[in-house]
Amino acid sequence: MITTDIAIIGAGPVALFSIFEVGLLKMRCHLIDYLPQVGGQLSEIYPKKPIYDIPGFPSVLAQELIDNLVKQAEPFNPTYTLGERIESLEKIGERDFILTTNLGTKISAAAVVIAGGLGCFEPRKPEVENLVQFENGKGVSYMVLDPETYRDKNIVIAGGGDSALDWTIFLANVAKKVTLVHRSESFRGAPDSVNKVMTLAAEGKINLFLNTNLTKVNGEGILKSVMIIDAKTKEEQTIEADNLIPLFGLSPKLGPIEHWGLGIDKNAIEVNTNDYSTNIEGVYAIGDINTYKNKLKLILCGFHEAALMSHSAYKYINPGIKYTMKYTTVNGINKF
Repeated sequence: MITTDIAIIGAGPVALFSIFEVGLLKMRCHLIDYLPQVGGQLSEIYPKKPIYDIPGFPSVLAQELIDNLVKQAEPFNPTYTLGERIESLEKIGERDFILTTNLGTKISAAAVVIAGGLGCFEPRKPEVENLVQFENGKGVSYMVLDPETYRDKNIVIAGGGDSALDWTIFLANVAKKVTLVHRSESFRGAPDSVNKVMTLAAEGKINLFLNTNLTKVNGEGILKSVMIIDAKTKEEQTIEADNLIPLFGLSPKLGPIEHWGLGIDKNAIEVNTNDYSTNIEGVYAIGDINTYKNKLKLILCGFHEAALMSHSAYKYINPGIKYTMKYTTVNGINKF
């Protein structure tokens, strides 16, 4: 059981800034995110995209902003559970909460903050026969959490974007054999990555199948092989595989949050703008995942929501204890 003052669901920019605001109030945070790294959409979708409306930064790259937020939060020693999704939220007694992930990790928290951006990013799954049977540790994964899992194994990667290209390049030096399957002749990823993949294929260090689709996965309990078909010749082929990694992108969905009894309006969580609390006492929602009158889905608005939420959560966790706000220019940053 992981124990913390505040459990934050999500690890995007608003969640990361919450660590700082909560830390100023001497409370600890534990963040949970389905993605394998912090940063949310900024790191996963557009890390190199410039952002122009962050105060004090005429322009800042998305990943640079995330890196700065992580550094800003470091004095408060946040902890993380990454690559897992919160499945259930249970209130214990009048005040405490137990959160459980899809992998069984349990987090005990005095308050919960939902900062999940547009929701939980779920993988786009290809239409492949038997695919679901080999999920959950049986050979099919939709993201790479630990590259060492694939050492000396036969890996099939499917996709044509940056993630598929990057992991093909990286795992070529880890796995026994890497096969990249792409349904088109051209890639959507960075030209430099495309060139590296083509070079690896030319040198025989990876197998590359273009204009090719996955059709079926096979095995007895665990994955043993993947069937592919050439889109032009219709020729089928079976490839020995210990692991299949389909990388067709992620799509945001509200996910299990939808069933927690929260007030929901058009896939967003309704909040009280006094403190961004939800209809469940002790549960807050900040950032793009919440909704209220005149809501603006901007990172800077999420930062504002995080500050107000933090002071309300302090009062909720410490009833009857008065807090006197002091500016960081006076107090500085008191590390844990």
